[in-house]
Amino acid sequence: MYKRSSTPFGLPWKQPTNPLVKVTPAVPGSQEVALPTDANTTETMARALEATGNYKILRRLVPRTPAPRSATDRIGLIIDLETTGLDTTRNEVIEIAAIKFGYADDRITSIIDTFQAFQQPSAPIEPAITALTGITDEMVGGHQIDGAALEQFVADAHIVIAHNAAFDRKVAERHWPLFANCHWACSATGIDWKAHGLSGARLAYLLAECGLFHDAHRALDDCHAVLEILALDLPGTEQSGMTALLDRARRPQHRIWADGAPFALKDTLKQRGYRWNDGTDGRPKSWYVDVDDTGVELDFLRKQIFQKDDMGIVCRAITSLDRFSIRI
Repeated sequence: MYKRSSTPFGLPWKQPTNPLVKVTPAVPGSQEVALPTDANTTETMARALEATGNYKILRRLVPRTPAPRSATDRIGLIIDLETTGLDTTRNEVIEIAAIKFGYADDRITSIIDTFQAFQQPSAPIEPAITALTGITDEMVGGHQIDGAALEQFVADAHIVIAHNAAFDRKVAERHWPLFANCHWACSATGIDWKAHGLSGARLAYLLAECGLFHDAHRALDDCHAVLEILALDLPGTEQSGMTALLDRARRPQHRIWADGAPFALKDTLKQRGYRWNDGTDGRPKSWYVDVDDTGVELDFLRKQIFQKDDMGIVCRAITSLDRFSIRI
């Protein structure tokens, strides 16, 4: 489980205020039971259930309240896009949301502002997308994202964070070129969640490990969820998610293209974490991997894949300025 950090935000949830809720029993002939739902009583009930060790309680995530930031705090941006599909080269944005926040000593200190806007696509939204996001043609009809307002909102951000930056950055840059000049980080892949005892990086799962839930697949709700998991300390540490993410984002990597690798060894490359690029995007038609230590990886390729010194390997440095973009 996460540990709540000592931030100035206070409790990240609110309690319902309606006095009673009727629960109809499943056993025929039994009587309805009226359960109190006032804030104090329901929280007492929740804690009593938790104390038995037989129940896990999830509380609704309530967005943290905007507050003034210190003039010395740096500015971060959490962004989420909802689109008409998963093809970063052609699908359109139908909703964008962002949270601007302050951070100091690599910890989130305040929420500054939020941004949210719909955009009507060139064709009707497919039913599968509406089922996933809850966004309908009626909701986006007649709406366009104000590019100038978005540019002003983004302009002073030191870093842009998305929970699937490999997707969001490519789409964002295609629609708004200003994002190409930003430093980016990915809260899904930029933190070693498994090393902290968490079995996955799905946003709803990570939030549940904080004891919270949210309305998933709506852009602003997802941004608030990302902010929460970054503001809290990672399990078993005194380090916040934001601290770990920034540490990873600041470290350069290298992308190695194993161009010309023997087809018979493709499974060996896959098992080592290599991914295949089909060449249709203008980059090499080749297996590639991003690594911290080029020496170790080149030695592996030399001895186990190419079995020669002259491999003709392409190796390119990656920083937060181009990580997740189509330029690498």
